[in-house]
Amino acid sequence: MTIRRILVIAGSDSSGGAGIQADLKTAQAFGVYAQTAITAVTVQDTTGVKSVNPVSPEIVRGQIEAALNDIGADAIKIGMLGNGQIATAVADALEGSDIPLVLDTVLLSSSGAALLDEEGIIVLKKRLMRRAALVTPNLPEAEVLTGIYPRSEHRLRNAAMVFKMLGSSDVLFKGGHGEGDVLRDVLWSGGEFMDLEAPRQDTPHTHGTGCTLATTIACGLAQGLTLKDAVVRAHSYVQDAIRTAPGLGQGRGPLNHKL
Repeated sequence: MTIRRILVIAGSDSSGGAGIQADLKTAQAFGVYAQTAITAVTVQDTTGVKSVNPVSPEIVRGQIEAALNDIGADAIKIGMLGNGQIATAVADALEGSDIPLVLDTVLLSSSGAALLDEEGIIVLKKRLMRRAALVTPNLPEAEVLTGIYPRSEHRLRNAAMVFKMLGSSDVLFKGGHGEGDVLRDVLWSGGEFMDLEAPRQDTPHTHGTGCTLATTIACGLAQGLTLKDAVVRAHSYVQDAIRTAPGLGQGRGPLNHKL
């Protein structure tokens, strides 16, 4: 049996609900072997991020090169980068790689803490977004990257066009910050839009949803699924993970990553 492999480039979450820890749990659930390149060590719990402590860019690049030069990867997922120097090191390490890349544009934590500086956002736009197989911004992140908050169909299409100009032709707009009883993620791929709707779940336990979604998509690509099929599977998995969350912590608790 062929073992599929992913490389996750992201930060460590001491609460275990998001970041590298959520990525590893997700990959394990889908039977994919995950390697990691840790970009930062955070001090956080379910109530918020207390501090973010970046790893040196040289070590981040070294981790990536060690993973790809030995075990290798069938897909890559990028999460929190932290700052422009780390983002540049990641872009340099992946220069010339044709491994499918899922880019989760982590700009803010759920509690509002900044997780990427302005220099890092520029690197995202100029180098990383254009080589990604899929970019997965939530609505506020889409606004930061395009200048447009995609709250309407017209704005959604305009934001998609800006992403295209930035080099990203495949974007998953995550609708968790939307309003109403039904939340809508929208995949823009091949010039077409596909809706993925789900009822809003009345729970605070949504910590790590973005990390989990992007990693599930990366697992799907590693396993040979088409982009659309990988996104549909990931959307369903995250909804189940929220619905069966264990209810841990005093704030935004973790998901249930078991299938």
